[in-house]
Amino acid sequence: MQDLNVDTIRTDIPTSSTVTDVIVWNIEQSGTDTFSATYEVDQQIKEGEQTTAVKATYTVKVYVDVDGDMVIIQNPTLAPTIEKSDYEPKTPEAGASVDADTINDATSFLETFFKLYPTATEKELAYYVSDNVLEPIGRDYLYSELINPVFTKDGGNVKVKVAVKFLDNQTKATLVSQYELVLYKDSNWKIIM
Repeated sequence: MQDLNVDTIRTDIPTSSTVTDVIVWNIEQSGTDTFSATYEVDQQIKEGEQTTAVKATYTVKVYVDVDGDMVIIQNPTLAPTIEKSDYEPKTPEAGASVDADTINDATSFLETFFKLYPTATEKELAYYVSDNVLEPIGRDYLYSELINPVFTKDGGNVKVKVAVKFLDNQTKATLVSQYELVLYKDSNWKIIM
């Protein structure tokens, strides 16, 4: 590969390039120890005073040894551009069969649960969650709010689609996690799926 690439860096053209983003689109195994990675490189090409944004998609082969060390074994090769799908998910609609008292009660349960969830142990989660449906995450997140919970009846249970806003105390970033849960109420609410 070094022999192939010896003439690719030219000094006789007054052009510079700055990589602004690299997006890995796909990685698949292509042999026992080799993987094929498809990625996009976004660059700003500057020629004199003129700057142009350029995107290109490439595929490269990578060999991974038993220690996990990697080496590129094939030059980046042009690949078709990855296009954005026109798919738009359906917006969930609340089921009229869930009464206001149930919605208020389940919302209160979810708020309590998500305040505790980030730091809860497996033993603490067992009070709120059946059969380890949600695993402990052990993160220093601060619950902020439920966003657009949508409740629907599911037999004797209640399904909820909800986004939950957290503040990461370490990075100070706001995180929004989406959940689709099935709630069951006996003496207390419990997340069963």
